[in-house]
Parts: sequence; structure tokens; C-alpha cells
Amino acid sequence: MTRAKGPSFNVAFRRRREKKTDYSKRLAFVKSGLPRLVVRKTNRQVIVQFFEFRPTGDVCIASVDAARLKKIAGWEMKCNSWSAYLAALLAGKEASKKGVKKFVLDIGMQTPTKGSVVFAALKGAIDAGLETNFDESVIPSKKLEEVPAKYKSAFEEAKGKISKLN
Repeated sequence: MTRAKGPSFNVAFRRRREKKTDYSKRLAFVKSGLPRLVVRKTNRQVIVQFFEFRPTGDVCIASVDAARLKKIAGWEMKCNSWSAYLAALLAGKEASKKGVKKFVLDIGMQTPTKGSVVFAALKGAIDAGLETNFDESVIPSKKLEEVPAKYKSAFEEAKGKISKLN
């Protein structure tokens, strides 16, 4: 009988074990050569960021969260489709100033559900003048058009403020 020389299994990377990173998706995004629109939904807010890959590490081109959205546009809500749309609209405007024209959507380990907050953010970035490949059916356009009456004026006002930014 021979002696055991070590474990007979491989331990996955730490971020994969923690269900934070899907390395096969990340590799595909990096190979595309395009900046990534990273949308992260937490319990309290939606965070929208544009990242560009560099060999030394990812570089953030533009970042918007609920606090910044409140400061710039006066939007109080933090975690819903309308907040995601406005955050991506603002982040898209900032990214286009820095030379971004096309991007890929990175939703991380979130399940891609039709009409979700993640795809509302995608619509915001597209409305900011950026381009990407996407299926029109996944965007919650009906939800974005039919804002409840008590939020409609605040949503339109915030959208107008963001649209006026250069």
C-alpha cells in the first residue's frame, strides 16, 4: 500500500466558493475587450459601475449609487427599477464623457430574470447613448413607463436633471 500524498480533490477559488465570481463569465467579458456595466443590487440600494479591464486590475470609469443619486438628482428611493434606471442613466452619461461607446452587461451571480432591476439599469445605460447587444423583451419598459402617480413627478424631475448634465 502506498502512502497518501495529499487530498484527492481541488479546492475552488475563494471568490467562487463564496459565490461572488463566475470566472468563466469573467473571462468571456475580459476577452470581449469592452468595458463592463456592473450592476449590483443590495438590500438597501442599487450600485451601477462601469469597469475596464487592465492587467494590473480593473479600473472604475464611472460609479453611481443611491447616495450620489440623491445628491445630484434628488431621488430618494434606493432599491427599485426606477432607481436602477436613473443610476445607470447617470453612470452612462459619465462613462460616455470618458470615451465609452459600447459595453457588456455584467450581472455577476444574479439570476437574469425578465423585467428585473438589472435590466432596468441596462435600459438606463442605453438611454444615455451607449450601445450593447441585448434582447428587447428582457427590459421592464412597461414598468419604467408606468411610474405610480405619487412618484411620477419626482422621477421625471430626476430624469430631467440627469439628462441636462453634460
